[in-house]
Amino acid sequence: MSDVSLAPAEQLWCSSRDQAVKLRMTETGLGSKAPMTVHQMFLETVESCGDLPALASKKEGQWVTLTWREYYQQCRVAAKSFLKLGLERYHGVGILGFNSPEWFISDIGCILAGGFAAGIYTTNSPEACQYVADNCEANVLVVENHKQLLKILQIKDQLPHLKAIVQYKDELQQKLPNLYTWAEFMKLGEEVSDEQLNAVVDSQRANQCCTLIYTSGTTGNPKGVMLSHDNITWTSNAAGTMPDLKHGEEVVVSYLPLSHVAAQVNDMWIAMRFAAATYFAEPDALKGSLGTTLKEVRPTSFLGVPRVWEKMQEKMKAIGAKSSGMRKRVADWAKSIGFENLLPWGFMLANNLVFKKVHSNMGLDRCRNCLTGAAPITRETLEYFMSLRLPLYELYGMSESTGPHTISWENNFKIMSCGKVVNGCQTKLDKPDEDGNGEICFWGRHVFMGYLNEPEKTEEALDQEGWLHSGDLGKHDKDNFLFITGRIKELIITAGGENIPPVPIEDAVKAETAIISNAMLLGDKLKFLSMMLTLKCVVDDNGDPTDELTPEALAFCKQRGVVATKASEIIASKEPAIYKAIQEGIERVNAKANSNAQRIQKWVILDRDFSISGGELGESVMVSLQQFDHGAPEWRSGLRHWISVLKASLQTLV
Repeated sequence: MSDVSLAPAEQLWCSSRDQAVKLRMTETGLGSKAPMTVHQMFLETVESCGDLPALASKKEGQWVTLTWREYYQQCRVAAKSFLKLGLERYHGVGILGFNSPEWFISDIGCILAGGFAAGIYTTNSPEACQYVADNCEANVLVVENHKQLLKILQIKDQLPHLKAIVQYKDELQQKLPNLYTWAEFMKLGEEVSDEQLNAVVDSQRANQCCTLIYTSGTTGNPKGVMLSHDNITWTSNAAGTMPDLKHGEEVVVSYLPLSHVAAQVNDMWIAMRFAAATYFAEPDALKGSLGTTLKEVRPTSFLGVPRVWEKMQEKMKAIGAKSSGMRKRVADWAKSIGFENLLPWGFMLANNLVFKKVHSNMGLDRCRNCLTGAAPITRETLEYFMSLRLPLYELYGMSESTGPHTISWENNFKIMSCGKVVNGCQTKLDKPDEDGNGEICFWGRHVFMGYLNEPEKTEEALDQEGWLHSGDLGKHDKDNFLFITGRIKELIITAGGENIPPVPIEDAVKAETAIISNAMLLGDKLKFLSMMLTLKCVVDDNGDPTDELTPEALAFCKQRGVVATKASEIIASKEPAIYKAIQEGIERVNAKANSNAQRIQKWVILDRDFSISGGELGESVMVSLQQFDHGAPEWRSGLRHWISVLKASLQTLV
């Protein structure tokens, strides 16, 4: 295939499905790299690594593998079938299901056929599915099983562009017109010639849209983030080049929702650019089977959202608490060594006695990149894994930046920092305050094209110069590491007119008092600051908090002579030792406050930790990650009802 030329474009952004955009190219460096389409990137990998494993999934308990050449051929077969079904240029193919080879093949086959791949969250209601499918004018919907099919059957009559439905797992429970099994679908395009498909592929341009990522804030319908071929191919190369990924040697596990940009870019696109092998976890990965998959696959790179790392931490701490005295002392000694930056005396002994075994038991013994992103992570969790010589490298970005804007990697990370800007991109801190905190703005070839059919919202996100405004507040240190300090919309403006970013204060309280799980600062239009706190409690398989204290919380209690095992016991008796410890922690935070207005005057412990089901958390934080967008603490929106519920409580505090 000859080099791809760019389609004519006048602007850096657009909102129409058939428009192209100007690319933010630089004169030198990674930003000057020649643009390419998804097909070109795929073909390069097939030509260099065609016989290496690309995709692996479990069939009847055994791993079944596709090579890069087989994977490419199956994508072409799928593309022909989409054309046969009548997929029109710039129309969508919605994909609704758990991660699988069929998900990847549907996505890429759709792109090769000239459509827009659009992932739909498996947790979506039928109405939410209808909105996405209608917005992208989907001609075909690909669903995993009967459960997801039922959602589509409820709303298919409201989708004027829909021509067919494909179910990629299980037998059909009912035969309906234009409903196909995966095997039937893959045979549909046998009469479509290579020449016909090649003509569509050759007509694609790198600055045209090929993928839609549906992202939402806290209100309203989701927005369709338009990503171009260049967004995907350039970002995949740039993000993988900085940590020096090894071509043809990397192994990843796919388990986070592919409808989210982080999982899709990591599992599908960076893997394609660097010829990594992607192993698909079981659908119940987040309910317990992920650990088994990790031990079987032993990935070289692993992306986990904070809750995944926290659950690993909780499990290991629980095991550690049951260890014999001698074993526990050895582990504690090893962890004290692990936390030191330079390799001290005794490291080799600690490595052989503890670290190697821990890494192996986690399935991370050959993992060079343990990544965390998509939501804020606590210092405590970062330091815990650091003590095991498994540093977690933080990433930061958003759907609108094709995933990563800053990344951390070996020898280039700092605790609580999101890392350094991707090479070829730029960061601007807009309207910085006296401490250097400003709105984080992005520039580079990773910046999206615009929101589909929403020019006004596109112009809200992008300023006249083409900078993407994140809505996040941040600052740089002297080494140019980026630190997130809050959200613009979260700023508390007190009755006295003082602007207060709540996140640093909340984080400080949690860091000072190990029993605290969540903290929320209140003070907007009020005379002084108050804080709502929750205690660390065990979370069940559905992500709901129980009343049982975590091992760490139990240890906190034990150190103070408290025998309580439940949060309700502490709250009911206002356990003096625990309440005193929390008050002392808050006083230490207050001592570092920049002004009296930033001091916490009153606080209350809630009887239950925050959760999705309880209504306190928005879906942007759930571990199944329906919308785990760019680390913004959007959970606040789900807490609005708590404000009114707690008015009475706060009156007594005041």
